[in-house]
Amino acid sequence: MKEIIFATNNKHKLTEVGKMLAGYVKLMCLDEIGLSGDIPETADTLEGNALQKAQWVYDRTGKDCFADDTGLEVEALDGRPGVFSARYAGEHCTFDDNINKMLAEMEGKTNRKACFRTVICLIENGVPKYFEGRVDGVILTERYGKEGFGYDPIFMPDRFAVSFAEMPLEVKNRISHRGIAVAKLVKYLQEQ
Repeated sequence: MKEIIFATNNKHKLTEVGKMLAGYVKLMCLDEIGLSGDIPETADTLEGNALQKAQWVYDRTGKDCFADDTGLEVEALDGRPGVFSARYAGEHCTFDDNINKMLAEMEGKTNRKACFRTVICLIENGVPKYFEGRVDGVILTERYGKEGFGYDPIFMPDRFAVSFAEMPLEVKNRISHRGIAVAKLVKYLQEQ
C-alpha cells in the first residue's frame, strides 16, 4: 500500500481524512515521521496555502505528501472569512471564538448563503496536483450539534435540515467539501 504523509497538525482533520483514505493508502501524520513546528500558511488563496504546506513537508522529507486548505465563504460578508477561516477571530483563537465572531457579524442579515471549499495539493515525485471540493449551504443563527469541528455547528448544507455538527461522520464525509476533495484524491490514487 502506498504511503503518503498528510501535512497537518489538526487531529480532527487527521481523523476525518484518515477514515476516508482507509484501505487506499497508508496515511502518515507529521508526528509519525518526526516533523514538528508550525507549517507556514501565508498565501492569499486556498490553493496557495495547500501548496505551501505540502511543499514544506516535501522539502523536508522528499516523500509524497498532501495538504489541504479549507475556507468558509459567506456571501453577505463578501466571501469572508475565506482563506482566514481558521484564524478569523485572531491568531490564537478557538473554534468557539470563530463561531462567535461569525454569528455576531451575521446578526440581522437575511442573505445567509455560504459555501465551504477545500483544496488539496498532492505532491507526488515533486509535482503538485490539485483536487477541489465545494458544498453550498447557509449560516445558521445559532449552534446545532456536537460532532465535527470548526464552523460545523452553524453550517447547514443545501438539501439537508441539519448542521454538519448534527450529522454522523460517515454522512458528513460523503457530502462535505473535504469529502468531495478527498474522493477525487482517492479516485486519482486508484487510477495510478
